[in-house]
Amino acid sequence: MTIRLDGLKLKSSQVLAAARPAASGRFEKAALHPRSREALGHARAFIEANWLHDDAPLMYAFNTGVGLFKDQRVMIADMALYQELVIKAHATGLGQPLAEDIVRATMLLRANAFASNYSGPALGVVDRLLDFLNKGLHPVIPEKGSVGASGDLAPLAYLAGAMAGFPEAEIDYRGKRYPAPEAIRRAGLSSDFTLGAKDASALINGSTVSLAIAVLSAADARRITKAADVALALSLEAMRGELIAFAPPIHVARPHPGQQTSARNVTRIAGDSKRCSEAARLLLYPEENRKADIAPPPRIQDVYSIRCAPQVHGPVRDALDYIDRILAVEMNAATDNPLMFDDGAGGYRVISGGNFHGQYVAQAMDLLAIAIADLGSISERRLARLLDPGMSYGLPRNLNAGRKGLNTGFGTVQCSMSALVMENRTLAAAGSVDSIPGKGNAEDHVSNSTWCARKARQIVENVEYIIGGEMLMAAQALSLVEPLAKDHPLGTGSSAALAAIRDKIKPALDGDRWFHTDIAAARDLIRTNEVVEAVEAAIGALD
Repeated sequence: MTIRLDGLKLKSSQVLAAARPAASGRFEKAALHPRSREALGHARAFIEANWLHDDAPLMYAFNTGVGLFKDQRVMIADMALYQELVIKAHATGLGQPLAEDIVRATMLLRANAFASNYSGPALGVVDRLLDFLNKGLHPVIPEKGSVGASGDLAPLAYLAGAMAGFPEAEIDYRGKRYPAPEAIRRAGLSSDFTLGAKDASALINGSTVSLAIAVLSAADARRITKAADVALALSLEAMRGELIAFAPPIHVARPHPGQQTSARNVTRIAGDSKRCSEAARLLLYPEENRKADIAPPPRIQDVYSIRCAPQVHGPVRDALDYIDRILAVEMNAATDNPLMFDDGAGGYRVISGGNFHGQYVAQAMDLLAIAIADLGSISERRLARLLDPGMSYGLPRNLNAGRKGLNTGFGTVQCSMSALVMENRTLAAAGSVDSIPGKGNAEDHVSNSTWCARKARQIVENVEYIIGGEMLMAAQALSLVEPLAKDHPLGTGSSAALAAIRDKIKPALDGDRWFHTDIAAARDLIRTNEVVEAVEAAIGALD
């Protein structure tokens, strides 16, 4: 179903549908809403009839230079050349190209910002953006170089240059990279495209690249919160933990919504388990060096990474609620400068402001980075416990199934996950409090939003590996003891999760193997959401 852009009601689910292919391999198409098309056409007609002459008052970016050249008139005869030069002057990006989903989300979000009819670009500019999106033309945009004010100028200049068919610009089309004019012709469009007054400024203003990364990362983070609860339940079952810590009265006494949600999920996944019982602990897993006739003391309560998990998983959900609210506004906001407004007399007036500043996105992404980094940190502590019989209550050391010494087991899997935790701790340092003045102090406070979003996305990707690693190792633990455990079945949700994992990853029952393959497969299960979906098919939707 085509996404109709009106600048008012775009949702993150629609951004994902346009940015990432469905199972069929197809992307959702996008088009301007008829009301927005009419409004944009009316506004541009007014601009061309009233403002595009050399006697018009100076109006920033419509007929002036930008930045410290705000008082320098650009003559109409130079207007097309000026658009080209503005784009070239800002094409100062560095580093590797942005991922395809980010580029696609950026194009959709920029078009939606124009649909609100505050920016005044030619209607053809919006149509060009949507043609690129719908035909799979993906400009090559370097990931570095933006400070998030006055918008993502450097990366968006590459988008604008590709749209205009600059030979210096490059486009990925159907898996191959071409000079922009060639890619455009291959897609059946004309490579000749002239930008008019304000068009270049409208395209490169606004922190839209930051926003695109933020929307995708927040959606991924929301998805993995459920996976983290499933991984927690599997580790709880593997170590025969105390389910009472997840009982409703505890979480009613401290009624944070996220904490209650996480506890409720774990109870639903593993609440009917017979494995989390004193009987299972005594029968199946006697502690090393313990005389058979001396029972271990009751568990009573577990370590913090298990018992306090709702109090750690919960804040992640509550943080995401705040982040989603910020991004919902940003997705339907006009972030250009200047903006134009109906003057109530059949015309428009222009006001310069600062909606391009990316501080909202920057701070939201710093919060996302902190919250998701901690989700990975507690997950790693649980998977680490699975390796040590003294901490796992008697599970085989390193979850080793083969001959000890000849086989090492899963110890280095944990090391790799801990490497990601340490990387995340560095990446979680706040970027939104950093600011270096630029452009001769015309930009004396910047948001750093693009870096904040980029590092948050990296943390999310790292945590997908960590949570996948916890599922992988908890599943190994459960498979190792399964022959002894038939009288102590897992909870309904945990059984469904284990079956979904085993459908893609067989247990390592014959000793060591190329664990890289298992780690990658476990991460893919997090990305595809297959384990969560299997659990929900068994017990109903998780919160």
